[in-house]
Amino acid sequence: MTAPSPFAALADETRREILALLRDGSRPAGEIADAFELSKPTISHHLKVLESAGLVRSERRGTSIVYTLQSNVLEDLARGLYDLAAGLGGRRKKRVSP
Repeated sequence: MTAPSPFAALADETRREILALLRDGSRPAGEIADAFELSKPTISHHLKVLESAGLVRSERRGTSIVYTLQSNVLEDLARGLYDLAAGLGGRRKKRVSP
């Protein structure tokens, strides 16, 4: 199984809501799950997708797994989207007339 792209991970509303929760700081998986009316296995799946896409990282702290937002990845995505929207695209070369 290949890792999902960050864009594919962001396509799901629940995953975007999880990222919004993590904006305020790291949270244990149980606390994240408690914020939703979904099963813990479903939230676990969403967290794994986000981690595989590089949008969050996890760290075991005692008996808990704590998730943290990888804001640098989101900033890079936002910068890339801004460049595309501004017509820069990052790969466009200026044409020189002969």
